Amino acid sequence: MGALMRAHDWSASPLGPPESWPAPLQMTVSLMLGSAFPMFVAWGPGLGFLYNDAYIDVLGRKHPSALGGRFREIWEEIWSDVEPLVQRAMAGEATFSEDLPLRMQRKGFEEDTWFTFSYSPVREQDGTVGGMFCACTETTARVRAQAELQRREHELRALNATLEEQDTERTAQLKLYADIIQASAAPICAFDTGFRLIAFNQAHSDEFYRIFGHRVQLGEVFPDLFPPDQAPVIRGFMTRALAGETYIVTEEFGDPTLAKPYWEVSYAPLRDAGGGIVGAFHYARDISARLRAEAELAATQDTLRQSQKLESIGQLTGGVAHDFNNLLTVIRSSADLLKRPDLPSARRERYIAAISDTVDRASKLTAQLLAFARRQALQPKVFDACESVRALSDMMVTLIGSRIGIVTDLPAQACSVNADPSQFDTALVNMAVNARDAMGGEGRLTISVRVVDAMPAVRAHPAAQGPFVAVAISDTGSGIPEEHLAQIFEPFFTTKVIGQGTGLGLSQVFGFTKQSGGEVLVESVLGQGTTFTLYLPRALDAVQAASGLEPEPLIDGHGTYVLVVEDNAAVGTFAVQTLNDLGYQSVLTSNALEALAELTKDADRFDVVFSDVVMPGMDGIELARRIRDAYPGLPVLLASGYSHVLAQTGTAGFDLLHKPYSIEQLSRLLRKVANPPRRDPSRSGRRADAPR
Repeated sequence: MGALMRAHDWSASPLGPPESWPAPLQMTVSLMLGSAFPMFVAWGPGLGFLYNDAYIDVLGRKHPSALGGRFREIWEEIWSDVEPLVQRAMAGEATFSEDLPLRMQRKGFEEDTWFTFSYSPVREQDGTVGGMFCACTETTARVRAQAELQRREHELRALNATLEEQDTERTAQLKLYADIIQASAAPICAFDTGFRLIAFNQAHSDEFYRIFGHRVQLGEVFPDLFPPDQAPVIRGFMTRALAGETYIVTEEFGDPTLAKPYWEVSYAPLRDAGGGIVGAFHYARDISARLRAEAELAATQDTLRQSQKLESIGQLTGGVAHDFNNLLTVIRSSADLLKRPDLPSARRERYIAAISDTVDRASKLTAQLLAFARRQALQPKVFDACESVRALSDMMVTLIGSRIGIVTDLPAQACSVNADPSQFDTALVNMAVNARDAMGGEGRLTISVRVVDAMPAVRAHPAAQGPFVAVAISDTGSGIPEEHLAQIFEPFFTTKVIGQGTGLGLSQVFGFTKQSGGEVLVESVLGQGTTFTLYLPRALDAVQAASGLEPEPLIDGHGTYVLVVEDNAAVGTFAVQTLNDLGYQSVLTSNALEALAELTKDADRFDVVFSDVVMPGMDGIELARRIRDAYPGLPVLLASGYSHVLAQTGTAGFDLLHKPYSIEQLSRLLRKVANPPRRDPSRSGRRADAPR
């Protein structure tokens, strides 16, 4: 088939030449050509048709002219039957049809056929559906045989009733009964209440010989003919039928050295004229080929799903690299320019400011990634969502422009939630910025807050009982196309041009609400606008009062003694130098065990412990707990850029400094946790043995 594809003239095909095919199509075609299972792929607006060797038997005389043609034209006679399934697949929904009747014209005449197949969407690298993939098997022979068997079963039952009612016709009817059984290709046997064979057809005799190497005889106890591990199973099945049960089972029977296929076996009791059970019968069907086909189909679909996951990971890492390389370019260029001699002070300050601003942007980018992945170390507290919206309203006017009117709909009562207030504000700002862009800088933005009793079902998650606080932001913008609704919360997905958005704003909204125990719902109408609604669990506790003004950053550490715990040598050395420059005294340790050993020497000399969270061995959270237990009056300040422990369990009550941090942030938090100082002021001078 590969040679045939290479020799094919693609000029008239809607697919174009193979070298122009997109990567998802090439990957799917490669997967299809390597399979012995009938498969095809239909790609693009014209649904260009490609198939493997195993599918040629399905096409009949349509091969090879079907190669590269349009799916609808190739299967015009069945298009009305499969078009709804094609539309569902091209809309992103996988479908599965079992024994679907199709009247085909593939051999020069019309014929009734049956097929079991699946249509699976194949997505472009941007997530849109580019085509569909089909794995199929023709079940015409099995369906016809099953229909014939059912027809004959019906005749057998009718005949059995007639035999019970009309003794004069019993001989002729029994002969017809035997003829029908013998004509059947399915193995059929009957047995009495002692499990002894009383009748069987030729197919049963042949199949039993094939899988066990033994020719059955009338009067043999049927279960005793099976191997020891299989005899109890067949006896149990026969017992159920003799008890009056009619049923179907699937089981593996046979001698492994000969054949051990899977069987679908139907059981039914045999009754006399008075309704008493005198035996039972079963007929069997070898379904090994069908099960193998289903297993291969499942494996093929799993391979396709894994390849699509790899494409998503590639898109994610590519987006991260693009944004971070842009930020690093600014930092590197500014650092190089700072090395130039005789640089004017104004330009030096501008380059320094560029580095500082770029670090803030990089920190925001990582925070949004962590928020989407629900790995952000949140610092929740109880606050009133209405008050937060009021406080942000004035700032939003500047952010989104004066041509957009802001309307707030807030209840009189407090709507308290237990969440990270900073992340809550960021989520509102991200949604407001999205709304501004959707409205082209002109329109109306409505922010409403209300208490609700339940959260609706969202993205296959069931509805949840409340109470919840629902915060909705509505715009009068262009709306979101339906095909984008399932992707808007994916990281780096954006419809904006390059340089006008990272695609992480809504990812942060999604991650924050999920990590806070809530959900985000989006409703949109093209040309009318969009509404995002955040559902956050309502807090029944009172809003936490502010603890007072933040302390002013220290210009001079006044000899405050700090134990620094940092496993990264460069970061630890820089932290110590920074603290010394601010007038602190410090001791640097590289792990938790060294820090505990330093405290064992003389814990009273330290005013505060400043520790990283992620370290080999004992992490910073566990170290802080041990210090709290052993030295109750010694405060601990934690620092981290990312920690799964923090994301899952929080900070355990300790103050946290997010990396990257500024000197001002470090000084402010040290002042906060070390106030008032532990040590006597008379010891505030630098000790002779204090390291620098």
